[in-house]
Amino acid sequence: MHDYIAKIQAAQIYDLAIETPINAAPLLSQRLGNGVLLKREDLQPVFSFKLRGAYNKLLHLSPEQRARGVIAASAGNHAQGVAMAAHKMGIHATIVMPKTTPEIKIDAVRARGAEVVLVGDSFDVAAEHASALAAAQGLVYIHPFDDPDVIIGQGTIGMEIHRQLSAPLDAIFIAVGGGGLCAGIAVYLKQMWPEIKIIAVESDDAACLDAALRFGHPVTLPEVGIFADGTAVARIGEHPFKILKHLVDSVITVTTDEICAAIKDTFNETRAICEPSGAMGLAGLKKYVADTGIRGQSLLAVQCGANIDFDRLRYISERTQTGEKREAILAVVIDERPGSFKAFCTALEQRNISEFNYRYARSDAAQIFAGVQVSGDHDRHALVADLATKGYAVEDLTDNEMAKLHIRHMVGGRAPQVGEEQVYRFDFPERPGALLNFLNLLGDSWNISMFHYRNHGSAFGRVLVGLQATAEEQGAIGRFLDTLNYRYVDETNNPACRLFLGDGG
Repeated sequence: MHDYIAKIQAAQIYDLAIETPINAAPLLSQRLGNGVLLKREDLQPVFSFKLRGAYNKLLHLSPEQRARGVIAASAGNHAQGVAMAAHKMGIHATIVMPKTTPEIKIDAVRARGAEVVLVGDSFDVAAEHASALAAAQGLVYIHPFDDPDVIIGQGTIGMEIHRQLSAPLDAIFIAVGGGGLCAGIAVYLKQMWPEIKIIAVESDDAACLDAALRFGHPVTLPEVGIFADGTAVARIGEHPFKILKHLVDSVITVTTDEICAAIKDTFNETRAICEPSGAMGLAGLKKYVADTGIRGQSLLAVQCGANIDFDRLRYISERTQTGEKREAILAVVIDERPGSFKAFCTALEQRNISEFNYRYARSDAAQIFAGVQVSGDHDRHALVADLATKGYAVEDLTDNEMAKLHIRHMVGGRAPQVGEEQVYRFDFPERPGALLNFLNLLGDSWNISMFHYRNHGSAFGRVLVGLQATAEEQGAIGRFLDTLNYRYVDETNNPACRLFLGDGG
C-alpha cells in the first residue's frame, strides 16, 4: 500500500488533467443535517475522472511501447481519456467501441485524434475484439481499471481531497464499476485519515464488488443493468479488489430512481448535469444518511462524470419524483359511474395528482393508474392504508419497474379476445435497424399480441412484448429467447400487467 502512496504523490499528470475543486452543497447539507461536499471530477477536460488514470498509464509506457501504439475498449469516458492523453503524447490510439455507442461519444473520441473501430453490441464484445487486435498488431492494451498505473492516476483524487480540506472527512462515497477509482482514492485516504469510512456505491443491478466481498474473490455477474452504463461492469478488477477488500467499510447499492434523484440534486447544487454513474456517489450518500440517521458529520461524494446524452434527460426527469420518494404510483379500482373520479380525489385529502390514466373496460368498475404526490415512504404507506379503509381496492406499484417503464404509457390496452398470453420485457441494442432485427429474430413461432417500445436516449431500447401462448409453452419460449442474447424478464405474472393489460379478470 505504501508503494501506491509514493507513486500517487509522484504522478505527473497535471499538464493535462486538472486539480478539480470541492464544492459545498448547502441545500443538501441543510436537508440531510450533515455537511455535504462534492468533488467535481465532471470538470475535467473530458468531463470525467478517467483522464487521470489513462494519462498516468501512458506516461509509464516505454518508448518502444509508445511507438507501437495503444488500444482500448470503451463506450465513453475511458475512450475519451485515452484519446486525449495519446494525442498529447503523439501516440496512435485505437478505440474499440460497441456499435450501440451514441454518436456524440464516437465524435468526441475521433475529435481527440483516435481511430474508432465499432464492433458488437456490448462492452464485452468490444473488449474481446480489442484484445484480438492488440495481439495481432502488437498494440498496448490500456485497461480501464484493472491496472496499477491506472489506479495510481485515479488515486490523485484522494491526494487532492486530503490537500484541499482542513479537517478529515467522516466518510467518502465513491461509485464503483471495475473498482479503479475507489481503489485509488481509498488507498490514499485510509493512509492519511485512518478513521475515514470508505463507502463504495454500486447500482443494484451491477453490484460486482458486493458480490466479490460476499464470496471472498471476484465473481462474474450473469448480467448487469444498463442505466448507469459507466459502471455497468460484470466483474470487479483483480488489482482493485486486492485493495478494496481491505479498505472498504461498506457497500451501498442504489436504484435507478435513487440515481435519477441524485442527478437532480447535483443540478440544483452545481447546475451541472451528471451522467448516471457520476451521481451514484451522492445517491449512496443520501441513502447512507437515511439508513443510519447520522447528523453533523462531514461527508463527500465524488461527482465523477458528466458525459450524458441530452435525450436521456426526459427519462431521468420522469423517474426523479419516485426517486425522491415524492410520488406514489397506484393501481386503484373505482366505481364506473359519474362522480367516482371526484370522489376519489376527495379521498386523497388535498394531495396533488401527478398522473391519472384510465380507459373504459367494464360496466361496473374502473381500473385506474394514478400518480399521487407524497412526502416520503411513510406518507405513501399511510396513503395506501387510508384508501383501503375507505373501501378502495389499491395496489402500490411505486417500486414496479414494468409499471414505470411501460404500463403508465399504455394503460387501457385490454384485449379479452387474445386468450392466454405470455409477457416479456426486453433490452435490445439501440441503433438503426435494431427494432426490425429484433422482430426478425423473434420470428413467426408465436403471434405478437402486444408491443410497446420506448427509446430513452441510451444505448439500449426497452420493449414490452406479449405473445399468444399458453403457460405450458413458457419453457419453449424461454429456450428460444435465450438464443437471442437479449436481456429479458418474464413479466407474465406482474400485477401491473394483470391489472391493466390482461383480460380484466
